Amino acid sequence: MPGGTGDDTMQIDLHTLYCLIVGTLLVAGAMTLWERQAHPRRARELGIWAGACLTFAAGLVLAMNRALLPGVLGPALVNLVIVTGYLMVLHGVRHLDGRARLRVPLGVLAGLALLWATLGVHFPGPFWNYVASLPIALACGLTALALLRSRTARPLRARQVAIAVSGGHALFNLARAVLTPALVAAYGDGLLPAFGKATMYEGVLYSVAMPMSLIALVREEAQAQAVAASRTDYLTGIANRHGFFEAGDRLMAGLAPERPAALLAFDLDHFKAINDRHGHAAGDAVLRLFADTTRRIAGPGAVIGRLGGEEFATLLPGLDVAAARRVGEDVARAFAAAATDRDGPGIPATVSVGLAVAGAEDRDLPALLSAADRALYRAKAGGRNRLEVAAAA
Repeated sequence: MPGGTGDDTMQIDLHTLYCLIVGTLLVAGAMTLWERQAHPRRARELGIWAGACLTFAAGLVLAMNRALLPGVLGPALVNLVIVTGYLMVLHGVRHLDGRARLRVPLGVLAGLALLWATLGVHFPGPFWNYVASLPIALACGLTALALLRSRTARPLRARQVAIAVSGGHALFNLARAVLTPALVAAYGDGLLPAFGKATMYEGVLYSVAMPMSLIALVREEAQAQAVAASRTDYLTGIANRHGFFEAGDRLMAGLAPERPAALLAFDLDHFKAINDRHGHAAGDAVLRLFADTTRRIAGPGAVIGRLGGEEFATLLPGLDVAAARRVGEDVARAFAAAATDRDGPGIPATVSVGLAVAGAEDRDLPALLSAADRALYRAKAGGRNRLEVAAAA
């Protein structure tokens, strides 16, 4: 600029930094509210985080004008409002795993207000410059801890970014509260403006990174749910054909060479007649009953899928022919009994089963299913409601 030096153009005063952070927070709040429309399942959390951004902005506007308020009221009010924003971020994170209580945020605010009303009145300078950073460090540390423990956030990659941002902000404020007094005592009060500007620069980074990491968390969760839904059969809640082959291939690839893998192919007997005689709602109930029965008997290690219509398959890792045969026969027996039970659909229903086992040299899932299907056809041709084993096994 005319009449200025290179150094002059690089200087940013505190007022400009305040305005920059306020603008950033307003944009972050607006973006979070906009994101809220796309993710109704997380509308509460996004609303809380948007409110936190607006609370931060309000606190900074108060900070710019705190000298207009009498005595210690200005700094105290600014500190309480800004800490409220951090506690809102914490409350939203804790809501990810279910309804969160307000006892911790309200307790922190009550304790902070009491400190300002007692010690802060007598030592306003140290409180504003040093002590005010401690509740911020506490709230951010609790936020990082809540993200670390969150069951919902655990599988999401964005969690690591959110933990780093919140944890880093906590450490910065803790260092400001602990180290600044010692440095000021050694080198004089002239360091305070520099520390204030460093705090504002770091605040700009937090005001950008934290809202974006939280939005990324919600987006990643929604994407994971959409991917899971695309691999899940809507009616029965087990894997669909695509999901079965994806999970099955992954299981077969990770299976130790010495461990066998058995596959049971199921086909409900005379299912079209059930639909024609009792209606599609009754047929759907029979399908759900079969899926639930198979899931219960096969156990959590099995991969269970509905391949289409009344056709199902179950991949059993580590089971030989005898063990897999017992599982198949138990499923058929339990399903037939539950179908006519008074708590079930009350419709006679049976299932035919084909069994094939893959050895150490053959881990091809489509080939294994094809062998089980051939055994299944023999079971149906032999009178249905029975289990046949593939010739190769």
